[in-house]
Amino acid sequence: MQDTVLIIDDEKKICSLLARIIELEGFKVFQANTGKEGLKTLSMQDVNVVISDVKLPDFNGVELVKEIKKIKPYVEVINLTAFGTISDGVMAMRNGAFDYITKGDDNDKIIPLVYKAMDKVKLQRRVFELENKISKKYSFSSILGQSKAMKEALDLAQKVAGTDTTVLLLGETGTGKEVFAQAIHYESPRKNKPFVALNCSGFNPELLESELFGYKQGAFTGASKDKRGLLEEAHEGTLFLDEIGEMNLDLQAKLLRVLENQTFIKLGDTQTSKVNVRIIAATNRGLKEEADAGRFRLDLYYRLSVFSIELPNLAQRKTDIIMIAKHYLKEFSAKVNKPDFTMDESFTELLLKHVWKGNIRELKNVMERVVILADGNVATANLLPYEFHSEVQEEDSMKMQVMEKQHINKVIKHTRGNKTEAARLLGIGLTTLYRKMEEYKLS
Repeated sequence: MQDTVLIIDDEKKICSLLARIIELEGFKVFQANTGKEGLKTLSMQDVNVVISDVKLPDFNGVELVKEIKKIKPYVEVINLTAFGTISDGVMAMRNGAFDYITKGDDNDKIIPLVYKAMDKVKLQRRVFELENKISKKYSFSSILGQSKAMKEALDLAQKVAGTDTTVLLLGETGTGKEVFAQAIHYESPRKNKPFVALNCSGFNPELLESELFGYKQGAFTGASKDKRGLLEEAHEGTLFLDEIGEMNLDLQAKLLRVLENQTFIKLGDTQTSKVNVRIIAATNRGLKEEADAGRFRLDLYYRLSVFSIELPNLAQRKTDIIMIAKHYLKEFSAKVNKPDFTMDESFTELLLKHVWKGNIRELKNVMERVVILADGNVATANLLPYEFHSEVQEEDSMKMQVMEKQHINKVIKHTRGNKTEAARLLGIGLTTLYRKMEEYKLS
């Protein structure tokens, strides 16, 4: 991609002369003679650096910097002026200008400045594109599902994302609670700040406290220096507390204080620390029932559940199963350089009949296994784990038992209770008939 410069100057001769000088350096140059024309060019063209006169017919070039940054934050602006003032120079830099120079002094400065600004833009564009990529990866649009239950959960999450409200995500293991938490963060005003996740079930109570709040040097044996906790790491961003139901009661009281006034005390400290952090919590437990049983603080439950979202399991969103399976087949086949997979009918039937106790996490793992085992690019039933087939066998067996019971009952009624005649018509021994009647509770 060619490096591009936009020159905004109402003096056309100066604008053309400057454009010619910069073009000789190999840059592609656009020209505009008003601020409005410059902004239009900026929005339509891929511009990296803007050189703008301060005195324009319709704009103050210093104020124009802010408008340019609104359209493309990564673009660098160099202000040129015939009569430079300190106050204008200071304001230009505050508004985000790369530099502010006086005409006449620019002959030796302008080209080196353009090169420096261009280098900075390239770095900023890489960061900007990476941030956009991350935001897209964790956006609500990346969450798969068209079922009614999933749409309802997404609608709630989108409504709360733009606020600072504490959110409690409820649902079975593997339903995507952390994915939802990330989407809420990256669609919020805090998206450019840290997203920090902590699984409360992965630590004992003492270690969980030190991870969450941090500690001062000498707080306990082995604390050789101060340590920042995850609350501080998430400052101005979002802290996601997964499996919050595993947190002990003492630590719950300290977390309640954070939720109420954004303050906490580190282990071994006497001073109060303050943070600005949004809390998103998740659990697969019934916290209200846990609170009623005395295993979870009721006041913390009410503080966490200001806005609750129940994430549906795969049994509640069967219409999404094939879509999600196709997505992961495509993802894993790309990783191992295999062509896109298709699914045969027997494969999709088993997917829909399976009881997905691990939900999306289980489905993802199964699709990875299928891609690894497949010799071609067709997902077939024989690639699925044994339990998928045994479930169907059990289901078919149950269906056969129901049919057998109905048939025996029908024949007994036909013979008006004559067991010997019924056994003859059924083609079984009389003893077998009595055993079947006892098994199926037939009289």
